[in-house]
Amino acid sequence: MTVALDTNILVYAEGINGVVEENRASTLLSALPAPLVRLPVPVMGELYNVLSKRSGRTREWARSAVLSWQVTYLPAPLTVQAMNSGIELAARHQIQIWDAAILAVAAEAGCSLLLSEDLQYGFSWGGVTVVNPFTHPAHPLLNEFFG
Repeated sequence: MTVALDTNILVYAEGINGVVEENRASTLLSALPAPLVRLPVPVMGELYNVLSKRSGRTREWARSAVLSWQVTYLPAPLTVQAMNSGIELAARHQIQIWDAAILAVAAEAGCSLLLSEDLQYGFSWGGVTVVNPFTHPAHPLLNEFFG
């Protein structure tokens, strides 16, 4: 099963929101086999934006962090088709456009899960289910990694 990561998971892993969140995200990411993880291109842009504005570090550091995640996980491109699907999704379900684009990219990449603490838990679209990986008990689809 392939999974996509939302921005907040990587922001936590970078330690921006504190040690507790960093540890939770690091534990999660270490349990996921890297070849099964996709990094939606819109996440890379959001991550750079958050890291360059909220981390207190340089833009160069933020750029390096994003590039490092690209090496760790296979990027999933934002195609015109995915963007159009995201716009449709945003219009029909009142989802913020970049969240909708991330979900559309995950669907286009063949992901079964989008790991996110921000999007509506359990929302399913295009074969992708949004799962908060930090809830207890864990979503049944995550048992493959934590079971």
